[in-house]
Amino acid sequence: MRRREFITLIGGAAAAWPIAVRAQQPPKMPRLGVLLYSTPQADPQMEAVRTGLRELGHIEGRNLAVSYRYAEGEPERLPGLAVDLVREKPDLLLAIGGDVAPHAVAATSTVPIVFATSSDPVQHGLVESLARPGRNATGVTFIQDDLASKRLEFFKEAVPVISRVAFLWNPDHLDNELREAQRAAQNLGVKLQPIEMRGPRDLENAFRAITNSGSDGLYVVTSRQTLLSIPRIVNFARETRVPLAGGFGGWARAGGLLSYGPNVNDMTRLAAGYVDKIFKGARPRDLPVQQPTKFELVINAKAARSLGFEVPPTLLARADEVIE
Repeated sequence: MRRREFITLIGGAAAAWPIAVRAQQPPKMPRLGVLLYSTPQADPQMEAVRTGLRELGHIEGRNLAVSYRYAEGEPERLPGLAVDLVREKPDLLLAIGGDVAPHAVAATSTVPIVFATSSDPVQHGLVESLARPGRNATGVTFIQDDLASKRLEFFKEAVPVISRVAFLWNPDHLDNELREAQRAAQNLGVKLQPIEMRGPRDLENAFRAITNSGSDGLYVVTSRQTLLSIPRIVNFARETRVPLAGGFGGWARAGGLLSYGPNVNDMTRLAAGYVDKIFKGARPRDLPVQQPTKFELVINAKAARSLGFEVPPTLLARADEVIE
């Protein structure tokens, strides 16, 4: 081989080395930031998120990097945690809970956000509208306006004698549940007694207020705060012999009388689907907020019997699940 040909060959090979090295490098691993009210272990929807992401090929630690920030049940920590999470420059933020999502949205107007919330995304300013989010956030909401009225109707049908119902809620958790429940209560001849719970430290005061109100029923608005306190709230209802109605199946399965609402795990997996779409290039502003279309009535007949009454057979026949 002549000298000039040898030099040309070597030079060409050297020029190709960077291309070959780049071709062998693994693709960039997407980075997901997760903001939680409680902890990754305690949050009731985190397993549904992981399942949904795994089904779509995103496996934490293998081809998906996940950073968690969690408030351990202390809501005042959420604003700082959201800002700290944004500093890590994730490709996307996932915020679970109506008590959580507003802090993620306040922390960034550029990082895409997917939320799963039981509050109203429009009232909270997370999106401009459900159909056209218009900003950097989208996701799923577990609520529809007529859910509250239907839930109270089921409650009155299950326990016809109730006339005064304590309504445990967080005024900072923006939704139409109190308004819709009050409208239904007037038609049902039931008086609602709103009892505020803005944080876990308010729970004991709320219990005293419920007892002092003379209520013969307890309606619990589901939020990250109340979900974290399900055992305490259900135990209180059991000890005071007050029937309890809650938003999602977990309340009845934990010992409350009934629950009516969407399957939250199914809805959370829809949020995981939006995470996948955005990783693949979709924009949050183009993805409408998804609402539930299927609702489950769960009745705990065992809890009813412990309180000394039987749920009408006509209502049991309409239940999706009866706990005996």
